[in-house]
Amino acid sequence: MNKKIFPLLIAGFLAITSAKAQEPTTWRGPGSTGIYPETGLLKAWPANGPAIIWHYDELGEGFSSPVFANGKIYVSAAVDKVGYIYALTQDGKLEWKATYGEEWTENYSGSRATPSVVGDLLYMYSGKGVVTCMNATNGKINWTKDVMKDFSGQNITWGVTETLVIDGNKLFVTAGGNTNNVIALNRLDGKLIWSSKGVGEKPAYCTPLLVKLASRTLLVTMTEKHIIGLDAETGALLWSHEHTNEWAVHANTPLFYDNSLFCFSGYGQGGVKLNLNGDGSKVTKAWFNQKFDSRIGGAVVVDGYIYGSGDKTRDWQCIDWKTGEQKYASQAVAKGNVIFADGMLYIYSEKGELALVPATPAGFNVASKAKVELGSAQHWAHLVINNGRLFVRHGKSLIAYKIK
Repeated sequence: MNKKIFPLLIAGFLAITSAKAQEPTTWRGPGSTGIYPETGLLKAWPANGPAIIWHYDELGEGFSSPVFANGKIYVSAAVDKVGYIYALTQDGKLEWKATYGEEWTENYSGSRATPSVVGDLLYMYSGKGVVTCMNATNGKINWTKDVMKDFSGQNITWGVTETLVIDGNKLFVTAGGNTNNVIALNRLDGKLIWSSKGVGEKPAYCTPLLVKLASRTLLVTMTEKHIIGLDAETGALLWSHEHTNEWAVHANTPLFYDNSLFCFSGYGQGGVKLNLNGDGSKVTKAWFNQKFDSRIGGAVVVDGYIYGSGDKTRDWQCIDWKTGEQKYASQAVAKGNVIFADGMLYIYSEKGELALVPATPAGFNVASKAKVELGSAQHWAHLVINNGRLFVRHGKSLIAYKIK
């Protein structure tokens, strides 16, 4: 090999490796879509459910999901009013545990947000409204920002519940103040980059969605009464669309597909499809479906169909992305959260059921079903797939199931 070319190849390899290491983890998988790229997964489970590879049962209270980075598994939890990040090995052994500060205890005690990891830095947002940047190798705190005090933010009934979204060196937070409604912080030092007035509403438990268009990157989120679209570079409010429900709870990250958005929430509100114009500066309403009213379970869009569960209706539903038409409704499994991989829907119901269902508009046909026997409290944490394993967080337990 040419001696001049070899160093260039090495440099290129290191640059690619470094770039991948700097990609932030995201809640609900790549792009926050709920769609995981794994293949070769089981199409049916054994009669008694997928085999448990390992389980870690010494977490504190919490409703967050695990994330995977640096060869570790990171998960948040709270013990006696104090929030902790747990760093586990791939075989479920505790490597370290470090506090990020006080956690929410007023109702449904425990951690809400899933940690976000970029390289050797980890970011956590507590239910009390404090952003903490930690060293991802040992948990040492680098900096903190109290969003409620430093930016006149507003907390909400069940504590802010937002996994921090990161783009480059920008870290976005829905502060919920009249002036500092949505803010972007420098993730390296916590300093304010921009502040947007938004529409001046409280947060609504929503983790935002980044939409990367040719001309700009949009930050789309849901606040108390509106869906809003911001320019992620400047914080400028580009558009808003009214979307209300009984308790101002809009906990589902919006979906983006075919240059359109689907934003949905529970308590009978339902979901709306919004078409974006070319540069994302405007939206127009395409259709509205009141029956698709998932409260906290998320949804996935696969091959032009939306899959998820209702709240008041309690049905598992399939909706045509183009028209909003309901293709089926089924109560074969209790309502809950859903992700997708390798042709199948992975469902975790509020009754502790795991279900494997082919993703097809032809019908809701359960291929396999199992019961989550370990853990404590509500079955609310969203599922995660990593390296042929299905991860279920149930309160104080994190369970790794074999699905490949």
